[in-house]
Amino acid sequence: MRFDGASVFVTGGSRGIGKAIALRFAELGATRVAIGYLRNDRAAEAAAEELR
Repeated sequence: MRFDGASVFVTGGSRGIGKAIALRFAELGATRVAIGYLRNDRAAEAAAEELR
């Protein structure tokens, strides 16, 4: 399955399973991957940097 050009939003995307899912969407072609997080700004920024 491919997600070429897709926009996705992953809740809990700054760590753990959510982060792995966000990275996988990017690997499968999603061009805009938004992550939702609740507490850890630093982890969210690190995940966003990996996705870039």
